[in-house]
Amino acid sequence: MEKENIYTRTAAVLGDEGVCRLKRARVLIVGIGGVGGYATEALARAGVGELTLVDMDRVAPSNLNRQIIATESTLGKLKVEVMMQRIVDINPACKVTAIPMFYDETTAPVLNFAEYDYVLDCIDTISSKVDLIERVTVAGVPMISAMGAGNKLDPTRLTVSDISKTHTDPLARAVRTKLRAKGINHLKVVFSSEKPREVGTRAPGSLSFVPSVMGLIMAGEVIKAVAGVGEG
Repeated sequence: MEKENIYTRTAAVLGDEGVCRLKRARVLIVGIGGVGGYATEALARAGVGELTLVDMDRVAPSNLNRQIIATESTLGKLKVEVMMQRIVDINPACKVTAIPMFYDETTAPVLNFAEYDYVLDCIDTISSKVDLIERVTVAGVPMISAMGAGNKLDPTRLTVSDISKTHTDPLARAVRTKLRAKGINHLKVVFSSEKPREVGTRAPGSLSFVPSVMGLIMAGEVIKAVAGVGEG
């Protein structure tokens, strides 16, 4: 009987060639929070060969309710370093580059987007999100972008779409408008058709089961695309 390994169940679905393609893939994730953390772990468990993680934040108590890297033992630690250690524990064969950096137009030149097979945008800040999308688009690299997951309660309302077809989501509307001004009319996104709830706090509310599902959907699209199966 053949000995099982991390790729056994994945190969049963994607095939050996799909697994090989994932092993050769280089993926960039910008934003390792409620969405990006789950996306990153799913990619690592699927066997992606190289992952680059970009985020300046440290794990805070307010992250404990929803972020996969947030535990009492990781409070105060850099998110990219905690995520890197999780990946090493899950899939030691994965090469991980952790970049503790806030992404914006001034720090973007640190990254060479052309060297990646796929980019995941899990940024909250609109200006940084738009800058990343523009640069990746110019580089001609496939990407998927997370729209608003805050103040939502229904993960079944999440869907993969082109940004030109988004509705209801205020973040998607703002990003769509800014991208159109730059001549960018199409972008693969995950967005929610659920109207955001009004909350009495400055920062958006967020629960464990909406950002996580958004991140897993994003990872699924990347895995299918890289492996050459399904409609990713």
